Amino acid sequence: MNVQNLIVDSLRHAVEEVFSTMLTGEIEFQELTLENATPEFSDRVVSFIGVAGTWTGTGSVTCSPGAACRVCSQMLMADYTSVTEEVLDAVAELTNMIIGNVKSELERHLGPLGLSIPTVVFGRNFKTKSVTAEWIVQRFRWEGDEVLLRIYLRPGERTCAPMTQPTDVAMEV
Repeated sequence: MNVQNLIVDSLRHAVEEVFSTMLTGEIEFQELTLENATPEFSDRVVSFIGVAGTWTGTGSVTCSPGAACRVCSQMLMADYTSVTEEVLDAVAELTNMIIGNVKSELERHLGPLGLSIPTVVFGRNFKTKSVTAEWIVQRFRWEGDEVLLRIYLRPGERTCAPMTQPTDVAMEV
């Protein structure tokens, strides 16, 4: 089993699934790369979500402010022309849906995985940095805008013992 190919196939399938059910517009997959470098300074919306379990890592969606507004407009069926709390929430939900679908597909091959709550960043002239890692980066165009999906996964270093509930708890009042 080639995990990298499995991740790429899962990413593409998740994008097609989410965009065909939640959003309209043409999707055109572009370059697929493996990157170790930190992304350049940008004026973008970036959403991150952690993956933990038998494998650990991070998934990310990056798009322009205009694409983020279109995502929100289509999800909420209202017109959004500037980045607001609702727009950031919509990008977080898009990330959750895409990486959540990837997680579900990968679990069949890699074992149990969990997701964190997404974190969304928007600003001008900022740079993101994460662990030194080889990220799988899938670029695609949606209605003229480039959207980047990044994911980094590695085998988990350890497994956690299940939490147990105490059977007898004495309380003093």
